[in-house]
Amino acid sequence: MTAIMALCCSELWRGCTQAVTLEVKEGNSTCIKAELSALLFITYTTFNSTSNVSTSLPDSTSVDAASSSCGAAGRPPWLVAVFGSGHALGLSFAKNGSFYSITNLTVQYNLSDTSLFPQSNGSGVVTVVSSSVGIWAPINTTYRCASPTTIRAGGAAITFSAMRLEAYMPGNDLSPTESVCAADQTTTTTAPPTPTTTAAPAPTPPATPATGVFSVTNSSGTVCLLAKMGLQLNVSYVSQSQNKTVQELVNVNPNLTVTSGSCGGTTASLVLTQQTTTLNFTFSMNSTTSKYHLSGINLLANWSDMTAPFSASNTSLDYLRSTLGRSYMCNTEQTLLVVPAFSLNAFRLQVQPFGVTSSQFAAAEECQLDQDQMLIPIIVGAALAGLVLIILIAYLIGRKRSHAGYQTI
Repeated sequence: MTAIMALCCSELWRGCTQAVTLEVKEGNSTCIKAELSALLFITYTTFNSTSNVSTSLPDSTSVDAASSSCGAAGRPPWLVAVFGSGHALGLSFAKNGSFYSITNLTVQYNLSDTSLFPQSNGSGVVTVVSSSVGIWAPINTTYRCASPTTIRAGGAAITFSAMRLEAYMPGNDLSPTESVCAADQTTTTTAPPTPTTTAAPAPTPPATPATGVFSVTNSSGTVCLLAKMGLQLNVSYVSQSQNKTVQELVNVNPNLTVTSGSCGGTTASLVLTQQTTTLNFTFSMNSTTSKYHLSGINLLANWSDMTAPFSASNTSLDYLRSTLGRSYMCNTEQTLLVVPAFSLNAFRLQVQPFGVTSSQFAAAEECQLDQDQMLIPIIVGAALAGLVLIILIAYLIGRKRSHAGYQTI
């Protein structure tokens, strides 16, 4: 694994935003490449109150070879960058159908670094994780977002800008075909004398959606599908009032939702209708393997500010995979990519579209994200421990050599 730095400023690294190029390699092949600027903002406690510090990735940042991975041996693709005195930034990737995405962002910061955290009343490494990243692109394309994108994790926030990124790369260079983030998408107005271009603002996240319990019954009145989840729609559309593309996050309110659907031997559907919005889930089961998954999502929306009704559909998805006779559960927030203009954020999710008995969920199979939440601190912590050990050994060797230069007279 290698890291290459391209500096955009000559100041000291704290508070200075600079472009960094990071590559994860397997042999001579590059599988992950990221060009970005990143500014970290961290709140920590001091002996008397709380304090804030901001810092960017320095030119000494390197990709940790032991923790980074192209996804072999059942591990997800990982890019782990280490910098400063025991700090790290990790990005975990996954792909579903024709899309890839960042599934987890991990930040580790060392409160024992007094140059960065003066008067901290804590010590040691703090790990925070966000699984609500919202960065994705079609396979074999480069994700590009010049606009600032802020992701919050615990007491930390990281703002990316000037980002170009690709995972599952077929070659060693970023694809010339780009998937542009919603904030960079522009609409040119025709007002005289000169057309103007306006970028769409990033959406303001609403409160976490309430968890609803939804069920579908068959012709005999027996519950055949169960779902418990909080849902948030992430939609990009052309605004009538602003005459440009905007990105909006809308929570699904379980108390205002009408539930319908159907159950079959190998296909089941859950339809949620809330005023001018209809969300349709389609589940499919393989009768040979007794495995089921979410195979399709369809959204129809006609909101007041839309220039035209919004429609998005994808029937080749592969989400929420589980086994007949069990439910699928994921407490970690996850983003289900549908099309570039629409994704669905799911919270505290449990679903069983087949084999429901006594109107109760069966034993659950946990999602990989829940399992990764436990693995991430262990992997990155081990990498930092190895880095500290290397520094200690180098210090002892250097000290021994310096003593060797003195002779007794």
